[in-house]
Amino acid sequence: MCDKTIIITAGGIGKRMGGDLPKQFLNIAGKPILFHTINCFYNFDNHAQILVTLPANWKSYWNELCEKHGFTIPHIVVSGGEERYHSIQLALVQAKGKYIAVHDGVRPLVSLNTIARSFDSAKEFGTGIPVLPIKDSLRNITNSTSVAVNRTNYRIVQTPQIFERNILLNAYNRAFHSGITDDASLVEESGMKIHLVEGNEENIKITTQLDLNFCEFLIRQRNQ
Repeated sequence: MCDKTIIITAGGIGKRMGGDLPKQFLNIAGKPILFHTINCFYNFDNHAQILVTLPANWKSYWNELCEKHGFTIPHIVVSGGEERYHSIQLALVQAKGKYIAVHDGVRPLVSLNTIARSFDSAKEFGTGIPVLPIKDSLRNITNSTSVAVNRTNYRIVQTPQIFERNILLNAYNRAFHSGITDDASLVEESGMKIHLVEGNEENIKITTQLDLNFCEFLIRQRNQ
């Protein structure tokens, strides 16, 4: 069994971004977003098993992109399922790692330190989830009122979310429901405690054109 498996989820079609091309294939600094994301984990550990979930009808396009750009980082493509949950289930069938990381394909700016902290936590506690404190004020909205809440009691959750193998496999034996927001919530439902680590601010999930522009700027700055 290898030490680490990285599941990079890129099964979505990016409806909020607009356009016909799924956002994971959009270019940043001359390369598709997904190339940058995979490269982050390859730079962290070039012996880790990398699994990439993609919509089945976009796999041939992905192969064309890899050939066009000379992208040769070893990875296995897994056809995505109906929901993110099902895509990860399908990837877990091929996962060989003692520790399994699940990462959003459109988070191309995760830092090596965030990845390392998350793996270290998973090795010590079984789980490692990167988070950030909230800077803005928060209000809880009901039908007729809004009430200020203490932002220090909340955290922004990022990926990679990393788990000891059996913990994640056990969690994904549970039935799918629409309330599953991420892997940590599913693992928590299975009765396991979630351990938090510090994330990195630039590790945003690209959802809008503004996010895309921000990531483009940061990657170009980093590559100067």
